[in-house]
Amino acid sequence: MKSVFVSYINLLVISIYNKVVFMQARTVLHYPRLDTVIMVEDTIKDSKEEFTKTALWRELPKKVQYQTLQVILDYLFESKKILFMENKIVWIASNSKLDSLVSNGKEY
Repeated sequence: MKSVFVSYINLLVISIYNKVVFMQARTVLHYPRLDTVIMVEDTIKDSKEEFTKTALWRELPKKVQYQTLQVILDYLFESKKILFMENKIVWIASNSKLDSLVSNGKEY
C-alpha cells in the first residue's frame, strides 16, 4: 500500500512540475502575423529537403525573430502539419508522397 501511495505522489509531483514548466514556456511576448505563418508554412512545404530549426530560420525569405519562429513551429506541430524527426522538420499535412506511402502500406 505504501509503494502505491509513493508512486501516486511521484506522479503528482511530476505532473505539477510539467504544468509549471509548460506554463513558463508559454510566455510569449509577440505573436506572429498570419502572413508570417503562411511564409513559414510555404517554405517548409516547398522545400526539397528537411530543415533543422536554424537552417529554416536562415532560409526564410524575410527576417523573423527566432522566438517568433518557435511560436509558429509550435502551432504547426500542435495542428499536426509538421513533425520533428531527428532534429529535422518534416511537413506531413497534404503531403502526396506520405499519402501514397500510407495508402500502399499494410494494416496490422
